Formats: sequence, C-alpha cells, structure tokens
Amino acid sequence: MEKTENLIQQEIVIYLTNKYCLKHHQPRFIVFAVPNGGKRDAREAKTLKNTGLLKGVSDLIFQTDKCTYYIEVKTDKGIQTPEQKDFQQRIEALGKIYLLVRSLDDIITTKLL
Repeated sequence: MEKTENLIQQEIVIYLTNKYCLKHHQPRFIVFAVPNGGKRDAREAKTLKNTGLLKGVSDLIFQTDKCTYYIEVKTDKGIQTPEQKDFQQRIEALGKIYLLVRSLDDIITTKLL
C-alpha cells in the first residue's frame, strides 16, 4: 500500500526535527509546514488570500544556517499542480533550493548540509 503525502511529510518532519532542530543542536535549525490545503468557505478563503496565502507554496520549509530548502512532498504517483510548478520555477529563479521528494529516503540521500 502506498504511503499518503501526509504520512511521508510526517516522517520527514520527525527526521529533520530529531537530526537538526532539537534544543541541544547548535545551531538549531527550523522545519515547519505551510498548511495551504483543506476545504474553506469563500469568506475564509478570501481572508487567507488577502493575508498572504499563496497557491502552490511548498509543503515544508527547512531553514539551516546556510540556506533555505523548499520541500514539496508527493507520493510515487503524485504530480505537481500548475501552481506548484510555478512556485518551483520562481524559487529556482531566485537561486534557491526546491526539492520534490517522494519518501523520507529522498531527504536522507539529499546532501542537505
């Protein structure tokens, strides 16, 4: 059975937190989610958009002392939306690192530091 995006994302957050983001890590890095999904009524959607919600933004942001990683999580069969592809192009045009990952192993084998 294929893992869901949520499960893959949870595994990644746990891994990054335990390896880089605990109080005893120096420097202490930051990983956080950008919860753009979910169902909203029109009023709430408008409020979120007006306060900075951006369609296509990556699922996770991982900030180290050297750089920021924008991490999009997909299942093996998952595909990026046009908005996600646009966000990736914008990030890469700024010379930043965008990662499309499909498993925790993708994170582990990527040279993050």
